[in-house]
Amino acid sequence: MLSKKTKYGIKALTFIAKQEKGTKVQIATISEEENISHKFLESILLTLRKAGLLASKKGKGGGYYLLKEAAEIKMTDVIRTLEGPIAMVPCVSLNFYEKCDDCPDEEACSVHKLMIQVRDNTLQVLRNTTLSDLV
Repeated sequence: MLSKKTKYGIKALTFIAKQEKGTKVQIATISEEENISHKFLESILLTLRKAGLLASKKGKGGGYYLLKEAAEIKMTDVIRTLEGPIAMVPCVSLNFYEKCDDCPDEEACSVHKLMIQVRDNTLQVLRNTTLSDLV
């Protein structure tokens, strides 16, 4: 299940991407328009800024803006930044692999086989969807 952090992050990025190019958007504006807690949104935007998806300017006329074109921001990058692994179980994760403690043989595991299919199909959608597709 998608966390509220990730859901709100996508909503905030989409809101920023809808603005005229170069426009800096204040947290209060996004918070009000997207109905997201100001304090929670502040944390989310800081995470996205540290990941290089957003930049910010302080002071009068300041706010957040996209660091890349919306067409260059893939949903895999957003999800991994805010959510962590895309895979539902660690034994099928491409970037965060961990062996399951309760599984002696991944190749024979029915859950492992199913989750590989889920991961691959999910990745296909997320890799082929950019922020501009959501705008």
